[in-house]
Amino acid sequence: MENSVELLGGREHRPIVLVAYDEAWPARFARERARIAAALGGRADRIDHIGSTSVPGLLAKPIIDIQVSVADADDESAYLGALEDAGYVLRVREPGHRMLRTPALDVHVHICPSGGEWERHHLLFRDWLRAEPADAGRYAEVKRALAARDWPDMNQYADAKTDIVSDISARAEAWAESTGWSPLTTVPGGGRIAR
Repeated sequence: MENSVELLGGREHRPIVLVAYDEAWPARFARERARIAAALGGRADRIDHIGSTSVPGLLAKPIIDIQVSVADADDESAYLGALEDAGYVLRVREPGHRMLRTPALDVHVHICPSGGEWERHHLLFRDWLRAEPADAGRYAEVKRALAARDWPDMNQYADAKTDIVSDISARAEAWAESTGWSPLTTVPGGGRIAR
């Protein structure tokens, strides 16, 4: 399988705008979650709020990132038409991952395989940043510094965060190991199952 990313519509030059955490973001996620759930029904195994807008207090681009876990992300016939009918537009196609977004560019819907590494990584990263304010602060500082630069494409900004994400992810993995964290201890929608 080819490891290429197809950007439908090509590269886009957009400024990276970071804003303070907005208390309205969880409600916005809930509305979008309901819209996605209505469109997909049982085809979505879980629908989670991920990304910086899912971490209370974290500086973020005002874009709600939503992760939808399905049986097979590469089987577009199982979900793509329903999401397009609900108003989302396909933007990214790569093996094991699709990203759709709203025409207003303020919601990104990531489709990933249930139980896969994409799902696990994004849930763990979110949960660790929620649990560890020091790493959330470090992440915010790197994002702020990178956002001050002019990027030819938003994907290049995301790629520039690789080192800090890798560093934080290593600590998150150690935490997951020591606490027994897993995606199964994370409630779809964003919370944690009490133990």
